[in-house]
This record gives sequence, C-alpha cells and structure tokens, in this order.
Amino acid sequence: MTAAIALGSNLGDREANLRKAVRRLAALGTVTAVSSFHDTEPVGYLDQPRFLNAAALLETALPPPDLLHALLGIERDMGRDRSAAVPAKGPRLIDLDLLLYGDLTLQTPVLTLPHPAMHERAFVLAPLAEIAPSLLHPSAGLTIAELLERLHRSTAAPPEHPAPPRP
Repeated sequence: MTAAIALGSNLGDREANLRKAVRRLAALGTVTAVSSFHDTEPVGYLDQPRFLNAAALLETALPPPDLLHALLGIERDMGRDRSAAVPAKGPRLIDLDLLLYGDLTLQTPVLTLPHPAMHERAFVLAPLAEIAPSLLHPSAGLTIAELLERLHRSTAAPPEHPAPPRP
C-alpha cells in the first residue's frame, strides 16, 4: 500500500534530520519518492525557528496502526520530545505525520486518515504535490494539486486597489 508521509524539522541540522528520517523510513518498506526540502515559517506556535519540510511516498505492507507506531518510534529514536514540557506544535528535531494510506479513511482514538489538517497546510501540500500531484484525497475527492490550489486561493491576500486620485 502507498502511504504519504510529511516530514519536518526545525532544530539542529534540519537537512540532516530529514535525510536520516528518510533513510529510517526505508526500513518500513520502499521509499518511492521524496520531495525537495521546503524552508517554511512555523505555524501555530510562532516563537521558534523556521522549518524544513518534505514529503515522502512509502510502499509498505504495514497496516496503518503499525506504520504510525513505527513513525513515532523513528521520532523517539531521533530525539523527538513529546512530553508536556514541550509546547504543542513547538520546536522539534523531527516530525513525521502519516497523511494518507492508499484510499483508506479511518478514524480511531489514535489515528485519523486522511490526516485531518493536511488540506489546511501549504507546508504539507506543496511538497506532496511536487511528488504526487494527482494523488487523490479520499475524503475530499480532490487531487493534492487541486487541494493546494484551493488553499492558495483561500489564503491569497485581496488585490490592492490604488487610492482614488485626490481632487
């Protein structure tokens, strides 16, 4: 099954962190695509360094709960601190989010697929659109490229209008 995974890092050597995480993903199946790395502003909790974000496609036989558990294990092994001492959405060495798992829709106390906020996050959609623009979001019925375009339209600043001439 093809899983889409978002990667992010904003502490330490961000690029090295993402590259290490991609290598670790290979132990869970076959990494078939990795986007370029995108330098982005933090969202939500703003008092932190910029992020480096990417997306990867992974062919895996692991069922979704096991894949999520493995992703959390990679984060933990790489030094991710998920304790209450760290602000939610705060700085992190590595962040791995399971975005899509084929066309599966799932909602459990631990895992929701597709990822419930991916359609609101350009830092997720832009890297994913780079490697899988025609991948279909099973709940929205739109491709990743269409979701990204819709997000860009909804967040675009209104056009500036010149002030009327003064008499």
